[in-house]
Amino acid sequence: MQVVFIGVRTQPGTIKPEEEGERHPYSLIDCAAQREAILPYVLFIQKTLRRRPFLIKSLENVMRKFLQSLEFFEENERQKLAIFTALAFSQKLSGLPPETVFQPLLKDNLVAKGIVLSFITEFFKEYLKENSLDDLIALLKKGKMEDNLLEFFPSGKRTSEALSEHFTKEGLTSLVEYNSKKMFEVKLKEIKSTLTTMINEEAEISEVTEVVKQQVKDAKFPDIEVVRMLWDVLMEAVQWSGKNQQQNSNSALRQVNAWAGLMNAFCTSGKLELELIYKVQTQCYEDAKLMKLFPEIIRSLYDQDVLAEDTILLWFRKGSNQKGRQSFVKALEPFVKWLEEAEEEE
Repeated sequence: MQVVFIGVRTQPGTIKPEEEGERHPYSLIDCAAQREAILPYVLFIQKTLRRRPFLIKSLENVMRKFLQSLEFFEENERQKLAIFTALAFSQKLSGLPPETVFQPLLKDNLVAKGIVLSFITEFFKEYLKENSLDDLIALLKKGKMEDNLLEFFPSGKRTSEALSEHFTKEGLTSLVEYNSKKMFEVKLKEIKSTLTTMINEEAEISEVTEVVKQQVKDAKFPDIEVVRMLWDVLMEAVQWSGKNQQQNSNSALRQVNAWAGLMNAFCTSGKLELELIYKVQTQCYEDAKLMKLFPEIIRSLYDQDVLAEDTILLWFRKGSNQKGRQSFVKALEPFVKWLEEAEEEE
């Protein structure tokens, strides 16, 4: 296997030749750094492994040794190894577990010098020429790296901004979007966990509000996502009683009334109030326990000054969310009529 890669056998644990002499003229290191030139080597190894499967372990050992020794290769040689590795996975070369590739790359000295980032970038670019982003993520997951893209970056550049800037510059915008989504999910989970704990411990609303605002600021969460998240957590924290509909209704309304101050702190515009109504509408439509509770929740949020009259009327007349809208509009008619009559009296 070593001869295929560098045209000569090497000393144990190194990439140095065992002895002086001519190198084999046909080797990966000596070919052009192009897919067309490197693919034949992948296909050759593939055919060899099918006939001699006992060489699979040899391939794995050679790959691990070379990847741990990337600093001793020239830049164009590292590029060839990256293209070969990407093609090996694209062609589903047997005997090459993803962790064999990704884990050896995480040597501190290789990462610190930027060698790993350069290698993995070339790998991503080549692999995505023939495969989807989902395929790449599945591969990273098998290699236990799907949540750790920043580990390929030198320690001083391990930020989401640095990752986005680097991969965008390299034309890997789909990977940037994936990482942004992944980071959003991780941070959202952290905030929800903190909020759930504080709700269960019945912390003061002012304290909860302060903590959530700080976490939201640090995570740079959009206001709309915050409103959606708050409602989800509040409803998840309700102590549901099972099949007793009346008890479930009472529990949900108590939760709304108890934490209305928290919702009010984040529903700071008509747009956000309308988003909250849409969120309530969707959950009441999808959750049988809340199906008949929509008008009562809206009324409660109005009484607690979370929802303004204008926002409720806007939803009633022009709301765009169609989930259960017809039945919910009908259920809310008495309350809307009361609002309109009170408005006329004023």
